[in-house]
Amino acid sequence: MRETLRVWVENLETFVLEVIFEERPGARAAIMRAFLLGGSKLFIVGVKIRRWLYNVRIFRDSTLGVQVIAIGNLTVGGTGKTPVVEKFARELRDAGRNVAILSRGYRSKPPPLHKSFLNRILFRTDSTPPRVVSDGKSLLLDSEMAGDEPFMLASNLKDVVVLVDKDRVKGGRYAIEKFGCDTLLLDDGFQYWDLRGRRHDVVLIDRQQPFGNEHLLPRGTLREPPSHLARANTIFITKSDGNTAELRKRIASLNPTAAVIECIHHPMYFEDVFTAERQPLDFIKDRRVASLSGIAQPESFEQSLVKLGAELVYSKRFADHHRFSQQEILNAINRGKKRQAELIITTQKDAVRFPKLDRRDLPILWMRVEIKIVAGADDFRDCVRKICFR
Repeated sequence: MRETLRVWVENLETFVLEVIFEERPGARAAIMRAFLLGGSKLFIVGVKIRRWLYNVRIFRDSTLGVQVIAIGNLTVGGTGKTPVVEKFARELRDAGRNVAILSRGYRSKPPPLHKSFLNRILFRTDSTPPRVVSDGKSLLLDSEMAGDEPFMLASNLKDVVVLVDKDRVKGGRYAIEKFGCDTLLLDDGFQYWDLRGRRHDVVLIDRQQPFGNEHLLPRGTLREPPSHLARANTIFITKSDGNTAELRKRIASLNPTAAVIECIHHPMYFEDVFTAERQPLDFIKDRRVASLSGIAQPESFEQSLVKLGAELVYSKRFADHHRFSQQEILNAINRGKKRQAELIITTQKDAVRFPKLDRRDLPILWMRVEIKIVAGADDFRDCVRKICFR
């Protein structure tokens, strides 16, 4: 039942994205876009009312007495946020901060339904401790319980606490009391206003689709109007190709004071999903490869394989955060073999959601990437310095 529901939700998500980006032709899709546009007008009213409620202190935010860095987007998904969170966590840790990453654990395994329901109808505060993905020493949860992005961050970072809880005020208190953390990184936290204090807001903008299709949810992918970029202290342009003059001009019109940093997702190496054996980047040069992914913007990933010299003979895309079944991976192997692929490449974010396989007729490797700053390195160092010594 749960598997059927998951497939239905993913298919609906794919259909809606095709509609809002006008990839679905016909009168029915046009009518649906008009309906979604009406929903966007209601959505912006809700955003403004919520912001007003915080401004007049009807909704109260909390201060925990530590540094808070909120890293997020104006749009839904696809900006390459996780490597930027990792970059900040590593730099702050190396500068001597005791860092905790607080995540809501998108599509992690939810708590028991009956418990959540009782808490809601009785107006009870959830007293369940946050899920500890990493205590800064050991990886304690799998990707299903933690969510793929918190699990990936915990796998890549040592000496950094990673916690999952929708209530990140509660998560922050737990990080301070149990682990002595003095710096909290809010993963996907730009719209999370419950936790303020000494806060630094970092917003990521994808060069390829900086403001989506310029419409708010549900007609588009914007969570807030572009004018709300004015709240940001630091702005990252991700997936930069250097041709950003027009985008920088628009950013300056919306926020003339924020530091603007440009970065790329830089491939480092390949690693076998099942054996952990590593291979250099030139391992795929002049080879026929198949790609398998369940991320928001698979085009960037697939293009990176071609840039590394691979011949991409087959690609299979699933919805973002898709949890793979064994049969789906075997199907990808079989189709790759039909096209004479020599290996399958996936992303690290996808690899953490792979089940064990009974057979592996083709090697399956994931590509390790890190953020590389290509413009604004001094601004990034100043940003870290201000956070550390404020």
